[in-house]
Amino acid sequence: MNLLAVENLGKNFGERILFEGLSFGLSQGDKVALIANNGAGKSSLMKIIAGLDSADEGDVVFRNECRVSYLQQDAIFDNNMTINKLIESAHNKISLLVSDYENAVEAHSKQNSKQTQKNLEILTSKMEQENAWDYERRSKQILSKFNIKDFNQKVGNLSGGQKKRLSLALLILENTDILLLDEPTNHLDISMIEWLEKYLQQQKITLLMVTHDRYFLERVCNNIIELEGGNLYHHKGNYAYFLEKRTEREINFDVEVSKAQKLMKKELEWIKRQPKARGTKSKARIDNFELIKKKATTKRLKPEINIDVKMDRIGGKILEMKNIKKSFGELNILNGFDYTFKKGERIGILGKNGVGKSTFLNIITGKEKADSGKINIGETINYGYFTQSSFGIDENRRVITVLKDIAEYIVMSDKRKVSASQLLEHFMFTPEMQFTEVKRLSGGEKRRLHLLTVLMKNPNFLILDEPTNDLDLLTLTKLEEFLLQYKGCLVLVSHDRFFIDKLTEHLFVFKGDGVIEDHYCTYTQYREKQIEKDKEFKKIQHLEKENSKIKAKSKKLTYNEKYEYENILKEIAILEDEKKKLEIILLNPIVDIEKMTNCSKRLGELVTLIDSKEMRWLELDSK
Repeated sequence: MNLLAVENLGKNFGERILFEGLSFGLSQGDKVALIANNGAGKSSLMKIIAGLDSADEGDVVFRNECRVSYLQQDAIFDNNMTINKLIESAHNKISLLVSDYENAVEAHSKQNSKQTQKNLEILTSKMEQENAWDYERRSKQILSKFNIKDFNQKVGNLSGGQKKRLSLALLILENTDILLLDEPTNHLDISMIEWLEKYLQQQKITLLMVTHDRYFLERVCNNIIELEGGNLYHHKGNYAYFLEKRTEREINFDVEVSKAQKLMKKELEWIKRQPKARGTKSKARIDNFELIKKKATTKRLKPEINIDVKMDRIGGKILEMKNIKKSFGELNILNGFDYTFKKGERIGILGKNGVGKSTFLNIITGKEKADSGKINIGETINYGYFTQSSFGIDENRRVITVLKDIAEYIVMSDKRKVSASQLLEHFMFTPEMQFTEVKRLSGGEKRRLHLLTVLMKNPNFLILDEPTNDLDLLTLTKLEEFLLQYKGCLVLVSHDRFFIDKLTEHLFVFKGDGVIEDHYCTYTQYREKQIEKDKEFKKIQHLEKENSKIKAKSKKLTYNEKYEYENILKEIAILEDEKKKLEIILLNPIVDIEKMTNCSKRLGELVTLIDSKEMRWLELDSK
């Protein structure tokens, strides 16, 4: 069943054509990823489909009554609302449905008419359709998955990342026909991403998303559309299939251009030999030559990040951290952390949001002080620190000026001098873009410029805090190539599992409450160990459960035991009565010796018997 048709869509920004003639569709159950370089128009296309922007040409057509939810990169809420009020408000369609149903129930109880009965039946059917009966429980459950637990706090007190997670959770709760997701994994920790993966893999969910997370693409998507050079290429398959087909297309393109170049050379020689007066056939051949020439001179833009900067020499002493402690009130970040960094180390940092990863990086670089402990930094250490926050420049300035303020040129490892302009071209900033004001760049282009300003300082100790956010796949691939050749110390915080898997082989895993585990392995190896550990834990839990069932079963009374239990107190009462009678006889001074001896003997037997019966009663009662 077709839900969406995009037909001949086009968008311009002044003289710049962002895209034109784009056509594609979505059927129920499709999971489509939109891939393109930064600035190619991914977010603009998503906004047009969501109805938040208009196209210059073409149409976006939805199936009748098709419901669409859109996750923007920047979440927009009323900051004065609490999370509870937001859940109950008109922001969410299901909350409105629940409210309408409750009003219909009240109206029908007051006036039992055909109309109120009909309204109630319609709303009951909708409640079933939307699975809205336990909406409040599900909303709290999904919000907790995204680490949002204080429902009484105001939205304005949340960080940008928390707002993005809140927006994603509320969007999932809306239970719509199509999900439009723009970078859904940004600001999520790895456990959240893995939960979202499983959720989106459900067959009934239809989605169109923009993401740079390659593991996420591979596991969730069954279709990929690629926007390149204003054209749209369709790939029916996952990310691995897309890479294979794109490589084939590029090879075929190069072959076609090569053939056109040879043909152009031959046609050009023919044209030079012809007299000025030409017939109709000659003119047709000349017109065809112009088409061949256009094909032969076509240049496929192959932006490259090819930087091998000359790094400052690292001395024997790098960084020592001894018994470092850090906390914020009751939140414990570091509890006696010890580590000595070694030359060329590549460390990945994992952990849920809020456990102190960024604080740890700030302590390393001196931006934040530890509560106690000692940090010794080598004299030759030159930090390069790429943070999640914006890099605090005047966005009215031109791109080239931002870089020249750091240095006019940078020295490469082979002693070549590369100018700021050449360096920008390596990072896919065309000469035209270099003289553009920073505020006109896309989010990904700004991140790329920020990264370049860090690398241009020739750091020998590089710290990257979530560098993959908003970067396109080409930039990520080329950045990985650079970092694989990087000779200095690398400390990397990232939720991008592919990125951290490829670049690190030693992990600090922040577990919370000051606990940091040290694992000498890749992310995939660590995850495999965790899965095995979880399986073992579940196996133990299962065995304990089965044992408790066996014990419970074994503790159940048999028929005979039940009969014994029901009668044993009566038997004890009879024995107690006999015991009292014997005690009275023994107190009588005129009883003869023989009778007294027999009574005394029987009394001893009764005491033993009563004790035995009481112990048996306690045993049966415990069952």
